[in-house]
Amino acid sequence: MNLTLSQQSRTALTVLIATLGYAVDLFDLILFLLVRPTSLKDLNVPAAVMLDVGVNLFNAQMAGLIIGGILWGVLGDKRGRLSVLLGSILLYSVANIANAFVVTVPQYAVLRFIAGIGLAGELGAGVTIVSELLPQRIRGYGSTIITAIGVFGAVAAALIANTVTWRHAYLLGGVMGLLLLGLRLGIRESLLFAKLKATGVTRGRLTAFLRKPEMLRRAGLIMLTGVPIWFIIGVLVGFTPEFAQALKIPGEQPRLTNAIMWLYLGLSVGGAGIGLLSQWLKSRRYALLASLGATAILLALYPQLASSSKAAYYGTCFTAGIFAGYWAMFVQIAAEQFGTNYRATVTTSVSNLVRGSTIVMTQAFKAMIPGIGVIASGLTVGFTVLAIAIVATWMLEETFHRELDYNEPV
Repeated sequence: MNLTLSQQSRTALTVLIATLGYAVDLFDLILFLLVRPTSLKDLNVPAAVMLDVGVNLFNAQMAGLIIGGILWGVLGDKRGRLSVLLGSILLYSVANIANAFVVTVPQYAVLRFIAGIGLAGELGAGVTIVSELLPQRIRGYGSTIITAIGVFGAVAAALIANTVTWRHAYLLGGVMGLLLLGLRLGIRESLLFAKLKATGVTRGRLTAFLRKPEMLRRAGLIMLTGVPIWFIIGVLVGFTPEFAQALKIPGEQPRLTNAIMWLYLGLSVGGAGIGLLSQWLKSRRYALLASLGATAILLALYPQLASSSKAAYYGTCFTAGIFAGYWAMFVQIAAEQFGTNYRATVTTSVSNLVRGSTIVMTQAFKAMIPGIGVIASGLTVGFTVLAIAIVATWMLEETFHRELDYNEPV
């Protein structure tokens, strides 16, 4: 596929706006983790139940992501990738603005759930449309740019959470989303989807996964490869106050906002590195296996690496981000594993099912703490999801050289 100059300009604009969209998506997605302690304290949640309430609110957001992932994925194949990009950003922007005015925990939970539904559509639709616009030889660079630069949205969230109140942070996130919505109006629909729509081929039907177990198997394997990323984000770093206390770090304790910032700086570096490694190896699978193996080694050394000082803890977060920075590759594989008529359904749904898997991981983590402690509980969950991800990655078909102009025979 050769692009004319005008097509190249439109494609570059689409990649830019998808990158900005992912930055705003991550700003809002990570914001709750950052403001969890201060917002719950401000809402007069007792210290004795603050962890439980925080986990429940985080899980409400993740449940919204699961439902939204399926909803937006199906809409992306039925109505188009562009409709998802516009609808999802409007929903989570309004929800975050409303979040700035909550006065009770139940209100907080409802709005985090609604925001989660909205946030679910952003990355999958963005990567799908970019993957369908770019030629095969440079397709991996598109998703790498989106995530390697887009993750700075989380870094910005950490800096802002250190600067303004949690209510003002939610307001800012919502306003940025509405501004991005205006830019989104200049994006054109994917040509592959326009071609598909003209054929009348069946697309975006969830029943197809029940009729064809092989499609369900592929989607399941893809999802399992991405779970360790959200173990690192949602558990290992997301519960920094609990881990720092258990590690008995001397002196001043690490701040959650700074830990998140260093993690996402690492994810940016790792996202670029794993993308380049994949292009060099001409393999998605081997690049993923290298990343998973490095993450497993880091996790084995975690208690020694992270416990000596606050700086060492932040350094461990940064390194974890580098090793687990394969989110772009994960979403790229999801887009490449399925035909145009089910590409948005799978790419959007599995990426959010991975985010939603944090519900299971946080519950398992919390349940084991009374018996084996915070550190052992975290490591048990981490090694379990890493082992499953390595097996799932090995079972996936290589897709580096695959052209995307095809449909699933359903």
